[in-house]
Amino acid sequence: MTDARQILKRPLLTEKATIAREVGNEYVFEVARDSNRIQIKDAVESRFDVKVKGVRTVAVRGKIKRMGAHQGKRADWKKAYITLQEGSTIDLFEQM
Repeated sequence: MTDARQILKRPLLTEKATIAREVGNEYVFEVARDSNRIQIKDAVESRFDVKVKGVRTVAVRGKIKRMGAHQGKRADWKKAYITLQEGSTIDLFEQM
């Protein structure tokens, strides 16, 4: 899995992610479940042309949902908090 588009699925635009971006220069992405920190760092640096200071990952378990008598489970997924070097920004987030 070397393609950045396969590793970085989508940016997460939540209230917590917005605060992290404004305060700590951190960006949050949903990433592939089998990717590691080194692959995530390389994907962000190559796709957005920035320098990454650190990567923290969180494995999120899918919730169990019910619809009447039927029960199902949402898929498990993984997110990554990417801290950038001072002065680096990702333009995708700054336009919103």
